[in-house]
Amino acid sequence: MDVSRRTVIAGTAAGAVAAGTFSALGPAPAAATSDGYLVGCGRADMTGAIAGQGMMGYSDTEQVTQGLRQRCWARAYVIVDASTGERVVFVNADIACIFQSHHMGLMPRLRKRFGGLYAERNVNLNATHNHNSCGGTAWDFAYSIAAFGFKKNSYEAEVDGLFRAIVAAHDNLAPGTVSIGRGELHNASRNRSRGAFDLNPKADRAHFPNAIDPQVTVLRLRQGGNDIGAITWFPTHGTSLTDANRLISADNKGYASYLWEQDQPGVIASFPQTNAGDMTPNLNLIKMRPSGPTDDHTRNCEIIGRRQYDAGRAAFSRSTPMGRGGVDAVIRYVDMSAVRVSGDFTPDGRPAATTPAMFGASAAATSTEDNTRSQLAFLQEGAKNPLVHRFGATSEPSIAPWIRDMQSPKLILVPLGLLPPSPWVPHVVPLQIMRIGQLVLVAVPAEMTIVAGLRLRKVVADAMRVAVDDVLIQGYSNAYTQYVTTPEEYDAQQYEGGETMYGRYTLPAYLQEFDALGSALRSGRDLGRGPAPLDKSGFQPDLLPPVPSDRPVAGHRFGDVLTPPRAAYRTGRTVTVRFVGAHPNNDFHTGGTYLDVQRADGPEWVTVADDNDWSTTLRWARPGGSTDTSVITVEWTIPDDAAGRYRIRYHGDWRAASGKLTPFTGTTRTFVVR
Repeated sequence: MDVSRRTVIAGTAAGAVAAGTFSALGPAPAAATSDGYLVGCGRADMTGAIAGQGMMGYSDTEQVTQGLRQRCWARAYVIVDASTGERVVFVNADIACIFQSHHMGLMPRLRKRFGGLYAERNVNLNATHNHNSCGGTAWDFAYSIAAFGFKKNSYEAEVDGLFRAIVAAHDNLAPGTVSIGRGELHNASRNRSRGAFDLNPKADRAHFPNAIDPQVTVLRLRQGGNDIGAITWFPTHGTSLTDANRLISADNKGYASYLWEQDQPGVIASFPQTNAGDMTPNLNLIKMRPSGPTDDHTRNCEIIGRRQYDAGRAAFSRSTPMGRGGVDAVIRYVDMSAVRVSGDFTPDGRPAATTPAMFGASAAATSTEDNTRSQLAFLQEGAKNPLVHRFGATSEPSIAPWIRDMQSPKLILVPLGLLPPSPWVPHVVPLQIMRIGQLVLVAVPAEMTIVAGLRLRKVVADAMRVAVDDVLIQGYSNAYTQYVTTPEEYDAQQYEGGETMYGRYTLPAYLQEFDALGSALRSGRDLGRGPAPLDKSGFQPDLLPPVPSDRPVAGHRFGDVLTPPRAAYRTGRTVTVRFVGAHPNNDFHTGGTYLDVQRADGPEWVTVADDNDWSTTLRWARPGGSTDTSVITVEWTIPDDAAGRYRIRYHGDWRAASGKLTPFTGTTRTFVVR
């Protein structure tokens, strides 16, 4: 090729690629219409346990669920080239991570339902990376240990939601169009590792003059004259609510989806990530206090979510037909712990290698922009790791000198890739490229910094002979292996560098492997599936004791109102009521609700809000140190346009010692909103 790989990764790629011209790379693909598709969209509830189990995102043993702010959803989009039958599936999930457990658990269900129609190659699963979803759903001990083990109930809820969303999208297929819109958003992120970013070459930094990636990209899906789907890519972390939050929530991207779907009924709107590794949403818009109140975090979440929604809607309204039609995809498994990297992909031109996963001391210090304290105090150096031993380790593995060399200058705290009974993070992971018209998604099972993402986008654009602006990093895809920094950023050993698992040359390894994958997709060559991923489903202990059967608060029955509403409220106020409840995990009320707010309409009652509405929260507590009684608190912040007579209902299910579940409903007295 006329453009060397090393020139691209050094951040000085030929201007032809960056500008979208192709004189050095060959002719542009022939333009094709962006209609001629079948399109379908589907959404499904994937909310797991909202009470008494650990949360995922901050790896914090103290972040245990105490209720629900908003349900988590899987949103699926099926796009079919009507002329060839080739199809792809894109699924965005309101959870912290898509783990390999999700990917491997879903594929057999798709195969049973659809045969070979939807498989590893053409299905992309990705996560919004909110830090407020259910923990314990990975088969990798590094990600389940903070939840004290595997939580089968939440895992099954999440896999089932992914499956049902795809089924719904498939069943919704009809002739339609796909168009693309673009924009920029400059006030919903900032670089939380500026010191590391500044170590990159000048050409890289010049691409991001404010040290953020402001690019907004939207796909608009229509059937006939009706909008049915919107996919808005923008990189910012799902950490607006911080580790002080104890309510299951979809954070700023989930709030953006909620706004769109409320404002434009009939449209399924998702907000996936791109290269968000060093992008934080915490701009100190509302000053947050480490220990509360949670309203500070909620307001920040609303602001960042609203800004993404506004930017997405603006780009959506400007969408135009794409210059190329059709869809395509390719996937290959790679052992990221054992990649020999050619000097064509390293900054200094020397061959290098990756190593088994190693967790650095700087990672344990966490990100100060997004955390209120260090979350990994339970991990200690030496042999004093009681939770580690509970998960199968009997001794501290020795680390070979070559591993230390390739991981340098990282101070290795925990050798996750060497711990028994199998690596505690994935080593063999799926790498995928998916093309939808002119848009190319580079699906990475990790979170990449913006410069790491830029270098990978350039390499794939070069390999596929497309404009770099038409290539996006689709992070958090199909598995999860923490961070990817540039080698220069890695040397700073800030938080992201400490969590770059496979060493200093993790990014060069991805560049090399995706270069081969992009070339294969362009030429139609089959590289094969690669090594088989490790199935870790067999040994998945849950260290928490079973939840006991339910007992009502003394002197009461299930559903009794302990704290009634006042007689009257004004708009903007919050109604707070308490019920004698049961453990919410007895029934997740999937596709339903734990609560509803109802307004009187003559003799009828009309539901105006439920547990998915941003105006409501449900909180669960064990009163007075009890282990078997539950009190449920429901809060409703009254919208400005509300007026009339209202009541609040709570729906629970109590479990007897025999295991039998009995549903019940508690209803407050009526109250007036003026």
